Amino acid sequence: MTVRIGVIGTGMIGRDHTRRIAQVLAGAEITALSDYSTDAARKVQQDLVPAARVHDSGEDLIAAADVDAVLVCSTGATHEPYVLAAIAAGKPCFCEKPLATTAEGALRIVQAEVAHGSRLVQVGFMRRYDAGYRMLKRVVDNDIGTPLMVHAAHRNPTVPDSYGTPMAIHDTLIHEIDVLRWLLDDDYVSAQVVFPRRSSHAHAGLRDPQVVLLETAKGVRIDVEVFVNCRYGYDIQCQIVGEEGLANLPEPMTITLRKQAHLQNEILMDWKDRFIDSYDVELADFIKAAAQGTAAGPSSWDGYVAAITSDACVQAQDSGQIVPITLPDRPALYR
Repeated sequence: MTVRIGVIGTGMIGRDHTRRIAQVLAGAEITALSDYSTDAARKVQQDLVPAARVHDSGEDLIAAADVDAVLVCSTGATHEPYVLAAIAAGKPCFCEKPLATTAEGALRIVQAEVAHGSRLVQVGFMRRYDAGYRMLKRVVDNDIGTPLMVHAAHRNPTVPDSYGTPMAIHDTLIHEIDVLRWLLDDDYVSAQVVFPRRSSHAHAGLRDPQVVLLETAKGVRIDVEVFVNCRYGYDIQCQIVGEEGLANLPEPMTITLRKQAHLQNEILMDWKDRFIDSYDVELADFIKAAAQGTAAGPSSWDGYVAAITSDACVQAQDSGQIVPITLPDRPALYR
């Protein structure tokens, strides 16, 4: 079966997912596009999928008879209504993060999916599909004993002036929030944020760097450095310390160069280059599940937990205190 997919939002990530499905992956075709800018949707249609229809609204696209599944790649504030519409239509839906802009909105999606009775939503936490993280997951599960501590870092060379302190949580740390839960098979119970000496490269509206301290239900202690003006490159680090050993996330594969009395490895500067392959794998997983009328991978529940946790981290930024994280019982659908 060829899954007929409609893409809502044809900006950078929507365009790239359209290219990926049209030119790289098997088992699906793009039959519909929608964007708040019709001109932007028509440009993607012209460049990548001439046979696709451009719809006036995301709701029209979801309702279309020639759309079996939906990709929501629009602005964050639109995610909740589009995902809810896809669930109501009984169509599998891939939603880029965030699942919703509030925890309450994410909970409404969870409740709608539970009422539907089966999974339909996959959230775009692509790190679970990264080859390095998958290697790390196998080692954590099998080789280093009970995890005790995690040391991680998320560094960007620079960010625009529009990037504010809470975005370090909602836009940056959000990936660690999800992938560390997955690596540890654990949930968070508290969050604290501390601010070291401020970088002179941080603009006036941004406190950078910061260190997020998380505690899990099993007692694992996690520290994540978020430093978005590090200058030297895009650098993702993760070390998990277990009772019997420790494991590090592998570095991206590069050539080691010996030249002019220096030993050198290239450092990536762009997050899209660091995780480009994982996008292929996550969408292939979505297509495979959508062909069966369901969803795989990170779930609505994962998106909801990430929203609760990120809200607690922002509260901790403001208060400087340890903020408890309380989750409701996980519905049976997500166990």
